[in-house]
Amino acid sequence: MQSMGATATVRVMSSEEIAARAGGETAFLHWPQRATLFAEREMRLRQLAVGHAMGDFLLFLAGVVHAQHEQLQTFGQQFPSLPLPDNSALDRAARAGLPPLPASDWPRDPAWQTSLRAIAAAVRAQAPAPAQAVLKALAEADSDWLERQADCLLTGVMVGLDLASAPIVAAALQVYWTHLLLQVQSHHGAKGQPFGRIDDETACPCCGSRPTSSITRSSGESLGQRYLHCSLCSLQWHMVRIKCPHCLSAKKLAYFSLDTHDALEVADAGPTDGDEASDEAQPVHSRAASAVIQAETCDDCGHYLKIMHSDRNAFVDPIADDLASITLDLLVADTGKLRHGVNLMLLFGESDTAEPSQPPDRADPPPDPGAA
Repeated sequence: MQSMGATATVRVMSSEEIAARAGGETAFLHWPQRATLFAEREMRLRQLAVGHAMGDFLLFLAGVVHAQHEQLQTFGQQFPSLPLPDNSALDRAARAGLPPLPASDWPRDPAWQTSLRAIAAAVRAQAPAPAQAVLKALAEADSDWLERQADCLLTGVMVGLDLASAPIVAAALQVYWTHLLLQVQSHHGAKGQPFGRIDDETACPCCGSRPTSSITRSSGESLGQRYLHCSLCSLQWHMVRIKCPHCLSAKKLAYFSLDTHDALEVADAGPTDGDEASDEAQPVHSRAASAVIQAETCDDCGHYLKIMHSDRNAFVDPIADDLASITLDLLVADTGKLRHGVNLMLLFGESDTAEPSQPPDRADPPPDPGAA
């Protein structure tokens, strides 16, 4: 790995400047859209696959995401009576500062397994040979085994997790929780915001899951604001920039990106006496200061999370672009930083020892599509 010496200072705006630019109060949540969430992700994966070293894997996942889109469109008609939190349950969760649809505790309806088998069947015909056996095994797996796999993914306890099956299991769980999120919004949104802030700012306000990455908004009332993107239900919640999404410190942050030779460049965060960072007044010679994808690292806690800038590329996707920029994870891991977020579509390590939040500690090649 070659370290680049160029740095850039990021000017920090005052709270008054932030409010003026935002044009008013910043929306705390951005909701996934049933009609476009997975369709746009599929499009982005296919775009990123062209000429990419992981092109076959990205195309395989594009097929999985296409099946997710189809499942999400029909989920409500297939399973109209899934259990949802009522008004009192939402109120209790809000008073306790807890997510109302917690991933680790919310009772799962067998509908999610039906979705999993449909996704596996949909991608099997076009899947590469190594994936065929995995998809066949998933189609024939018993319900108890599938529930144990779901428990591993949703609790982060990797003991017993089958890494080869994990992306398909995760895909079905994402469809299930996204549907639950949208149903709660539909049933309770007219009575006020069904979700709000919880005590743990680093976790999803709906399901309590960790983010995959964060994204800056490029339009509307949230122009320039940073949102964390849930790895499970795809809800996005606001967190000010120049604030570590793991420990919430604003003292020792830096931003890393890849240059054209896959070497790291760093843009220093600069002073942190405000809430947001501006790209103004950055030296033009530093690509790190204007990269579409950056790793925001924190020396206080030793963690990092990627940040995607939709104002620099309108098609960037928090999950697809995270997958396609795995080299950045590997190089940042070489500096000793641990990943705060998790991408359920690509987990690393041995199933009896690894943690889903932590990237590999060496530059291993990404898994084969059939062994992801």
